[in-house]
Amino acid sequence: MEQVPAPLTRHLRVHQDRGHTVLEFRGEIDIAAAMEIIPYLDRVTGRTDVRVVIDLSRVEFFDCSGLRLLYRARSRMLDNGGRLLLVCTHPLTLRVLRVTGLARLLPPMPTLDAALGQPEATSGSV
Repeated sequence: MEQVPAPLTRHLRVHQDRGHTVLEFRGEIDIAAAMEIIPYLDRVTGRTDVRVVIDLSRVEFFDCSGLRLLYRARSRMLDNGGRLLLVCTHPLTLRVLRVTGLARLLPPMPTLDAALGQPEATSGSV
């Protein structure tokens, strides 16, 4: 499997885990962070049949720019036959995901281990 280099940005780390590409968002995910993340997100989600986890466990702030990143990733994954999973535990971010309906489309898991232990049928790639 092609190894995605870990970008040296303060808002994103990329690594491989159990056959998935993990995009670990960090810090404050606002418009500036989103602009930094988009090229990496697009590169990973533009491939066919890729399995991706977006891990928000290290996010301190998450606004509508972060929501757009998640919707963008989900749309691109659906178009390319991929599998997308989400890790999130922050109460305010979870509330935003629920209020916007994104939690129904991309159910958040409490840990990376929990997300990677899920069978294919329960992913957010409906």
